[in-house]
Amino acid sequence: MDGKLAVIGLGSIGSMALWQVSHMTDSVIGFEAQSPAHGRSAVGGDTRLFRMIYLGNPDLYPILERSRDLWAELEAETGQDIFTRCGGLSIGTADGLYIRSLLETTRTNGAAHEILSHEEMAERYPQHNLRPDDCAIYDPNAGVLRTDRAVTAAIAAAQANGATVHTNTPIDSITETDDGVVITSGDTSWTFENVIVSSGGWSRRLMPDYLKAATQTKRVFLTWFVAHDAAQFTPEKFPTFNRMYEDRSMYGAPAVDGVTVKATLDGRGTVTPDPDGFPRELSTAEIAETIETVSEFIPGLIPTIVRSDAFPDLYTRDRSPLLGWFSESSRIYCATGFSGGGFKNATGYGHIAAHEALGKQTLEGLEFVRPERFKTGTSTPL
Repeated sequence: MDGKLAVIGLGSIGSMALWQVSHMTDSVIGFEAQSPAHGRSAVGGDTRLFRMIYLGNPDLYPILERSRDLWAELEAETGQDIFTRCGGLSIGTADGLYIRSLLETTRTNGAAHEILSHEEMAERYPQHNLRPDDCAIYDPNAGVLRTDRAVTAAIAAAQANGATVHTNTPIDSITETDDGVVITSGDTSWTFENVIVSSGGWSRRLMPDYLKAATQTKRVFLTWFVAHDAAQFTPEKFPTFNRMYEDRSMYGAPAVDGVTVKATLDGRGTVTPDPDGFPRELSTAEIAETIETVSEFIPGLIPTIVRSDAFPDLYTRDRSPLLGWFSESSRIYCATGFSGGGFKNATGYGHIAAHEALGKQTLEGLEFVRPERFKTGTSTPL
């Protein structure tokens, strides 16, 4: 054996899994096809939103709680400033499905929140151009995560704990044998007791057919703007936001660099067959819709995109992650398919993957993330 465990892909989740594993054993090797936090990975774009208020399965909430605690642990262990807590807003029509659904999930899981009326929103956060029937839900625990800093810090911490890292080492194949799991890169091979696959948009080629059929790699783009008055868009004055209104949707973050405000259309991922060969530039239609939406929602931003980029991520059919073994008898653990929303929970997902891959107990209530749901046909289609 070359090690107890291999982690293939050291991006959002793989870096955190490696860090967590390194607390339990130094017999772990991480493999990254390029370099940590490279510009073509789903880590790209500087920041991601963290929030405790969300749409969907209440079973996600314990993972969010674990993730929040682990972000603080990563900062304490590495001395890096990774999470800026600035609060977060979910904005929509007061009696619309978006706000009603958010409140239903929030009241079920007990997340701290504050409902802001149209008048309260207008007074506290005048940066947002509200419709007459808009309101918001304020999340005091929300904020901004520094993606590049988080990934590089986690990998450095893992190495300090005894983990080995191979960069610029793409894995060509994974083969299970009676003795363990053999992985190859070019003419070199290694054998491990178990393997975690956490390669994001590049994971499909290493997955069994039933998971290939249930996943797609999609291109997701991000956009940034400059404000007329930068002082109004600092983390102290401008919380993260998610806003939905009929066919318009946008999310964003304050100017953590003091200059550029992230404001990006939500839910615009497009299928790309090749995670290495999709357009990084925005189309004319994407630019037009982005500028039209930001002009309506946040008139304090100059309606010119000053920066944009696009990244690949792996989406599942039901948009819930893949966390678990390829099969009951497999030694290959899947930690991918986070469908454009995984980074806020990267520490929590990494914790689950690390512990389960080493045969240790972790959180309960994880049936909704298990890969075998796609074997049985019980998953909910998009």
